[in-house]
Amino acid sequence: MAARPPNYFFNNTQTRLPLSPSFLHKLLQPHIPNSSHQLMGFLTLVISGGILLLLTGITITTIILGLIFFTPLILITSPIWIPLFIAAVGFLSLCGFGAVAFGAVTWVYNYFSTRRSMVDDYDDTADVKDYARGFGGYLQYYKVMKDTAPGA
Repeated sequence: MAARPPNYFFNNTQTRLPLSPSFLHKLLQPHIPNSSHQLMGFLTLVISGGILLLLTGITITTIILGLIFFTPLILITSPIWIPLFIAAVGFLSLCGFGAVAFGAVTWVYNYFSTRRSMVDDYDDTADVKDYARGFGGYLQYYKVMKDTAPGA
């Protein structure tokens, strides 16, 4: 018979907790509301949850009854509603595309106008020289290290 593979989730050094009513009571004891504040908080949670559930049920019932009663009216007057709906969707799309185009044009203008002014106002000679000195020092250090390294 082949050997059983090791159980990585429960090894023999761990002890199993007994499942008895006294164990469950000890386990749940810290979570039992023992003060009036915890009890009032729990009651507030239950009452507010019940009220919200009731309001959700009333809302769904009202929506369903409204659809039942107003569907014939909506179907009869649909030749009026469909062109209005198409016009509203077209107008809102036009406004949205216009806002996007305006934002894109503004971004492009700011991008190119600030880039040009930054280049015009930038005194690059001092910074480039400082950068070259720092980078040159790095290259000198690298060359020395390469020359002194064994097997280089």
